[in-house]
Amino acid sequence: MTVGYQGRLYILAFDHRGSFKKMFGVGSDASPDEKKLLESAKQLVWSGVQRALEEGAPEDSVGVLVDEEMGAQVAREAKDSGVKLAMPVEASGQDVFDFEYGDDFGSHIEAFDPDFSKVLVRWNPADDKSVKRTQGERLSKLGNWLHENGRKFLFELLVPATEGQLGLVGGDGAAYDSEVRPYLTLQAIEEIQQAGVEPDIWKIEGLDRAESCRLLSNLIRRDGRHEVIAVVLGRGADDAKVDHWLQTGAPVDGYSGFAIGRSIWANEVRAWNEGDFNADEAVASIAANFGRFIDVYESASA
Repeated sequence: MTVGYQGRLYILAFDHRGSFKKMFGVGSDASPDEKKLLESAKQLVWSGVQRALEEGAPEDSVGVLVDEEMGAQVAREAKDSGVKLAMPVEASGQDVFDFEYGDDFGSHIEAFDPDFSKVLVRWNPADDKSVKRTQGERLSKLGNWLHENGRKFLFELLVPATEGQLGLVGGDGAAYDSEVRPYLTLQAIEEIQQAGVEPDIWKIEGLDRAESCRLLSNLIRRDGRHEVIAVVLGRGADDAKVDHWLQTGAPVDGYSGFAIGRSIWANEVRAWNEGDFNADEAVASIAANFGRFIDVYESASA
């Protein structure tokens, strides 16, 4: 199987689990009524995607990233409607990657048949070698299984700062993102590749400079990985910051879209839950936000 993906992706991500529950003041064990509320909120976001499609979002590029726990019905509806479906494999909220369903991960993937199986991984070159070895073994196991079964691997990489790395820029998180994280991201990707992990799509934190994007694209496509692509994640940032990240990456060969979540729907879901928006108002706003980011990316890539 050739590693990589051909085509553009505009993914609306709402596979959040632990953080999603916190938005509603729900603990890890939701009551039946709380579970219904959470499922309704996921349906609300999905309705925003459907509205965006009705309003002209490109059908061949739009996708959703949604979880099984609260979004199983959304996943089924997306699959039935032909919208590209991505689903998470990782246990939520873990510093070290592990499978949400243990060794049974394959049967859950087969049950929903997503177009992409996604992992969120925190990996810093300064991490303990044993941690990196554990993550590499687990991630290569998943990647090998996916490719042996003709499936695509979506890899979300976060590179959180260590205390020492943050200290290099006086504790300034924005300066870390701009000046330090790009180099650490390249190192992390190289280490992940060396661990035998071969994503088809890298879901990457935004980079502030086009040259950083070009270096990253060259790295993920080296040694015959010509069809591997990168998509930009939103990380819950404000519109101006996400716009900048999209505009920086979009013109670079090898970048091919985005996977944005909270920046599109968090305020709307919160307002709906608090009674400040009715469902239609929330759906319309989510659709407008999603469509606007698509327009920003397409304008920049042109």
